[in-house]
Amino acid sequence: MNPAQLKKTTVKASGVRNKIRRRFDLTQSAISLLKSQLHKRREAIPTAGKAIAPYALTWFEVIGYTVLLESDIALGKHQIGRSSYSEVVLYQRLHNALQKINPKKPDEAIAAAIYQVTSTESSDLLENNRRFHKFLTNGVEVEYLYNEEIVHDFVCLIDTSNLLNNDWLAIHPLTIVEGSYTHCPDVVVFINGLPLAVIVSIQLSDEQAIFKEGYQRIQTYCQQIPKLFDYNTFLVITYGNRARVGTLTSDWQEFLPWRTIDGEDFPAKGATELEVLIQGIFDKRRFLEQVLHLIVFEENGSSISKKLLRRPFCTTQYPKKSLPQG
Repeated sequence: MNPAQLKKTTVKASGVRNKIRRRFDLTQSAISLLKSQLHKRREAIPTAGKAIAPYALTWFEVIGYTVLLESDIALGKHQIGRSSYSEVVLYQRLHNALQKINPKKPDEAIAAAIYQVTSTESSDLLENNRRFHKFLTNGVEVEYLYNEEIVHDFVCLIDTSNLLNNDWLAIHPLTIVEGSYTHCPDVVVFINGLPLAVIVSIQLSDEQAIFKEGYQRIQTYCQQIPKLFDYNTFLVITYGNRARVGTLTSDWQEFLPWRTIDGEDFPAKGATELEVLIQGIFDKRRFLEQVLHLIVFEENGSSISKKLLRRPFCTTQYPKKSLPQG
C-alpha cells in the first residue's frame, strides 16, 4: 500500500473510530441487560474475554462492513434475524443474499440450498467444515421441478463478480447458546448471513501466554458451541494492536501475523498488526479470493488438516475460479 493511500485510509479510520466509540460505550449496559434476560430464563451467563478495543471494529467499517454492537441488538436498534441464541446462521440475510446473487433461480432452489447449507451430515466438526467449504467455493447443487421436469442446478453462496451483492456484517459480541453452554465470541464476521470468521480478544498480563490463551479459548468454543464453526474460514486472536490468524486445525504456535495488506512483500509503514490483518484478510475482494485460492484441506492418512496459504498475493495474480452463475 503506497504511503498516500495509507494516510487517506488512516484519516478515514479516525472519524469512524470516534463514531464507533460512542456506540461502544453502550455495550456494557446492553451486556448487563442480556445477562438479566438469561438469568430469568435460567440459562448460563455467557463467557467472553474483555471487550475488544473499538479500533479493531473501526477497520471493519472502514473497509465497508456493517458493524453491530451488543447494544445495537439487545436494545432493539437493529434486527439480525435470529429467533434464538442457538441460531448461528442469519437465515433472513442468507435468503435475501442468495436471491440477489441467483436472480434466475426459483424459490425452490434457494430453499433447497439453504436446507443443505444449514443441515449437518456428520458429528465431526472438520468434516462438516470441509463440506461447507465445498459449498462456498463450488456452489450448492440442487434439484427442483420446472415445467414438469427435474432440473439439476447450482446455487452460489457468494458473488465474486459483484461485491455489492454480498452482505458484509461484523457483530461484537455474539451470544451463542448450544446445549447447556453459553459463550460470547468477541467478534463474529458474517458474509451473506454465514459466520465465516471468529475473532477473540485476549487481555493478559503474561505476554508469553497471550496467544496460547486465545487458542485455548477457541478450543473451548469448538467443543462447546461447535455449530458456529461448521462455517468457519478464519480464526483470529488479538491482543491490543497485535493479531494472529489461523484455522480450525492450527496449533497455537501456527497462529501467525498477516504480513501484507495488498500483496507487497513489506508491511505498510506505521500500520499495526491488527490493521494489516483486517485490511489484508477482510478486505472484500481479498477475502473472497482467499476463500477461493488460499484455503486448502490436506489429508494425511486418516487425519485432515485445514491450511491457510500465507504467500503474498495481489487480486490479479490468480486465474479466476468460476462459480456457477445465477
